[in-house]
Amino acid sequence: MKSSEINYTILSTFIAVHGATAWALWKTGFEYSYLGWAIGIYAIRWLGFTCAVHRYFAHRVCRTSRAFQFVMGLWATLTMARCPIKFASGHRHHHLHSDTSRDLHSPAKKGILYAYIGWVISKNYDEDRLGRVGDLKRYPELTVLNRFYYLPNVLLLVALYAIGEMPAFAYGGLLSTLLVWHVAFSVTVVFHCIGAPRYETYDESKNSLILGLLTFGEGWHNNHHANMASCRMGEYWYELDVGYLVFLVLEKLGLVWDVNKSVGSRIYRPVEDDTKETCVQIPIFDDAQEADRFAA
Repeated sequence: MKSSEINYTILSTFIAVHGATAWALWKTGFEYSYLGWAIGIYAIRWLGFTCAVHRYFAHRVCRTSRAFQFVMGLWATLTMARCPIKFASGHRHHHLHSDTSRDLHSPAKKGILYAYIGWVISKNYDEDRLGRVGDLKRYPELTVLNRFYYLPNVLLLVALYAIGEMPAFAYGGLLSTLLVWHVAFSVTVVFHCIGAPRYETYDESKNSLILGLLTFGEGWHNNHHANMASCRMGEYWYELDVGYLVFLVLEKLGLVWDVNKSVGSRIYRPVEDDTKETCVQIPIFDDAQEADRFAA
């Protein structure tokens, strides 16, 4: 990557958070009980990634009220992934150009290091350049969250320190941030390198049982690429998908509705099936009026 292509604001933030985490962990020391903070807050944040950032904002797998959409937006910002608009823009671009030279983070085309972290600090990762988020930009509250995504995280750090002092601050606040980041970065690489595909999606997406368990369902990546509009990534009982279960609970509570629960693909044939015709149809949101279908 050329120096002129680097977003130095993002790079400096990335370095600063790693440095602050190292200092806080050294200052706090280690006890096994502290890991509870890291694991607990990581779980909340990663569910925010898979449910809010990925499935709702990037793929619009259900409908909800405008008020609860804002709650989902707040949940999304806690991942520190520049949400909800920026990630949706980059991710929709990824599905449109998956594992081609135009893909932001294809390990096959861009190399493992760039696919892991290079694209995150690249100026190319920009919602104004990539577009396709007119359905999200029409909401002023979402554009504010997208711009000031760090503020809810600062408030979380303050709250954690007030509740549990340095152990909660260091492990629950800072360390969990790095865990979410590096798991998310790994997703872009590992899920296109390790595992086996169920569908012929014309990219390198794969399914992995172990990764599916570790990422609350994101590991059923080939299923997702074959049916990206579905909330359900795990298609069978043994493909545990915690993110999907969260949507079932939200639906039961009346907070979301019209949840897309479809299984299988009408576009791609299974790897072992030679009878089904295949075609490529990528649903991309580009019209601000599309938003009316999802946030009432």
